[in-house]
Amino acid sequence: MTIAQVIVDVPSLGTDKVFDYRIPKKWDGMIQPGMRVAVPFGPRSIQGFVIRLIDHTDIGKIKDIIQPLDLTPVLNEELLQLGDWMARETISYKVSVFHAMLPVAMKAKYEKMIRKKDGAPLLLEELLKNKQEISWKEAEKRNLLPALYKEIQSGNAEVIYFVKDRARKKLKRVVEPIVRKDEMEEMLQALPSNAFNQKKLVYHLLKSNQGMIEAADLAKKAEVPASTIKALIKKGVLSEHMVEEYRDPYEHKNFERTSPLPLTKEQQAAMKPILHSIEHQSHETFLLYGVTGSGKTEVYLQAIQEVIKQGKEAIVLVPEIALTPQMVERFKGRFGSDVAVLHSRLSIGEQYDEWRKIQKKEVKVVVGARSAVFAPFEHLGIIIIDEEHESSYKQEEIPRYHAREVAIKRGEYHRCPVILGSATPSLESFARAQKGVYHLLTLSKRMNDRGMPPVSVVDMREELRGGNRSMFSTELFEKIKDRLQKEEQTVLFLNRRGHSTFIMCRDCGYVMQCPHCDISMTYHRSSSEMKCHYCGFQTGVPTECPECSSNHIRYFGMGTQKVEEELVKLLPEARIVRMDVDTTTRKGAHERILEHFQSGKADILLGTQMIAKGLDFPNITLVGVLSADTMLHLPDFRAAEKTFQLLTQVSGRAGRHELLGEVVVQTYTPEHYSIQLAAMQDYQRFYNEEMSMRKIGSYPPFYYLALVTVIHEDLLQAVTVTEKISNFLKSNVSREAILLGPVASPIPKINNRYRYQCLIKYKREPNLFSALRKILEHYNPQASRDGLSITIDINPYNMM
Repeated sequence: MTIAQVIVDVPSLGTDKVFDYRIPKKWDGMIQPGMRVAVPFGPRSIQGFVIRLIDHTDIGKIKDIIQPLDLTPVLNEELLQLGDWMARETISYKVSVFHAMLPVAMKAKYEKMIRKKDGAPLLLEELLKNKQEISWKEAEKRNLLPALYKEIQSGNAEVIYFVKDRARKKLKRVVEPIVRKDEMEEMLQALPSNAFNQKKLVYHLLKSNQGMIEAADLAKKAEVPASTIKALIKKGVLSEHMVEEYRDPYEHKNFERTSPLPLTKEQQAAMKPILHSIEHQSHETFLLYGVTGSGKTEVYLQAIQEVIKQGKEAIVLVPEIALTPQMVERFKGRFGSDVAVLHSRLSIGEQYDEWRKIQKKEVKVVVGARSAVFAPFEHLGIIIIDEEHESSYKQEEIPRYHAREVAIKRGEYHRCPVILGSATPSLESFARAQKGVYHLLTLSKRMNDRGMPPVSVVDMREELRGGNRSMFSTELFEKIKDRLQKEEQTVLFLNRRGHSTFIMCRDCGYVMQCPHCDISMTYHRSSSEMKCHYCGFQTGVPTECPECSSNHIRYFGMGTQKVEEELVKLLPEARIVRMDVDTTTRKGAHERILEHFQSGKADILLGTQMIAKGLDFPNITLVGVLSADTMLHLPDFRAAEKTFQLLTQVSGRAGRHELLGEVVVQTYTPEHYSIQLAAMQDYQRFYNEEMSMRKIGSYPPFYYLALVTVIHEDLLQAVTVTEKISNFLKSNVSREAILLGPVASPIPKINNRYRYQCLIKYKREPNLFSALRKILEHYNPQASRDGLSITIDINPYNMM
């Protein structure tokens, strides 16, 4: 008797306990670890993941598996082990981790088809009664699944997921001749003279010696109507069937093939230890610290080329969807159809097709956002994380993993190098490199020995004193006009979308707040609405103050919409494109905006942080930062680090090619070290300064953090539970740990739910993780009963 140990898909159960199920005789030898199965659980049938197979169990009466949901494992042995580790490290349930590893399409409701592969032997045709595919339900009814399983194992068939409503397979109608050439010639003679189109089609088939072809293409080539093809199908000359076609998000794009570039001395020195690690199949984590424009991407490309030569595979992670088009172009240009792309702006169907290309070993390289780290490769040769300092590598929903840690874990398993690349590495990574935990590689010069662009810091307080109330300093405005005359391009950066940060009554000081959150609402001029950027609530713009009925309502602060409006007024001749969340909601919007700018159809690119990184355009000679203070005063210990990184990255967009560049940074706090050192592009001094601040405050990288947030619609309940959790944790951690709280979160209410938290700073706490898991298990029944929500974030990136 074979027994499957299954993790059932009931996160509210609050346990990672495995349940034993007997494998019925007909499924014996078929069910494998990593497959999903339907199992009885109480009165219902639910999905579960098979973790392992065992020979006997101590449980007296066990139920049978209802049926397999896959015929091949969707998670391989490595991903199952990785899921175990992630569940422990992120205090999550294994079922949540396994779901995070799969494409969205596989979590939807779907039908499954089993399809014969081209050129497969006759046995399969007998099973399928001369059809190309059979539905899973029909195969089950006719008891064909065990036989078809063997065919799948021998590579003659495959399972296709046909996802209802979400990711339908893209099908095309194909036809192929099923009679011999001599029979076709006889038919040509026998056809009546008025069957002109049929004769034309048969003659075309004879002449072109056509095999399988799309029906529409055949009609076009033979210059006959579609009805002629149907007539020949009826006469048994052609057979027709539907075949699947991969959705290719880049089918209309031609990628110009590129060749490896000669490496500079610094690049060669950086490549040497990476190549050594690849050749000797040894795991090492490299921190590639290279200034903006120093050629990090060429190092990535040549390292991957070496990996592919060895028959292995590569994962490349990029932080922003906006970066993906340029990265995709570089990688597809070098490796062609060997590249799959995974990110959230692809349709569910496109994501699923790209994932299947990886699973079926049809590609060697994956370029994608955070979740691409789970690409189901089995022979990984390298993992690269570009802009490794980016906070978007940390997932904010369960499981709250960091892609960097997952990549390093996978690198250990596959004994392959992991490269973390950045011009402004995170303090944690740079500190590890200083300690020798990571191997530091440095690229200190730009390609072609170009100098870094000079940065001018403008004190906006002085501008105000001088009577300039505009959002542009005199210096920046003059330089924008100069670039327009020279027909060079400008990038303007402001990390705030919308029109105005808030609206306020000048008589009584009333600020319009979101009714569901403790946060002011943002004015969006284009839609003439007030929007909450936290819960999505929208409402009209008041014409008079709701508190005192005054009509002295004024708009304060500025967002990208307001800047665009102002630019149109001041420089009507300038062609402006705006790139923020509001202008890029549509599929393909990122590519369209960037292509428009690259082709020189716009003079000014105005945007939020999505334009700060990775963009490489030859004609950009001026970068303007409209307000360097946006992030500096947030209640977050990483505020200075994020400001420094963003300013350095955005400055790096200027003067990357032949033309010299300049940067103008506008700020109300020019004396702050993060702004001064970003202007000097001095990472080492910033690192030293910030490390001393972190040491004083007992923050990473000197301490680890764990943040427990309690959310409930009743304020008293939220406070009470947070107090109980704080007391429990105090009794389970050592005196070295620092426990702060309970205290209200920086944004105390979101979506009508109050938020309280406690923060633990620790170095080595062997009991902490088990105590945190106990908290989750204790409160989980209450959570599903009365809406209490407890989130535990290990090493959080979002402190708000």
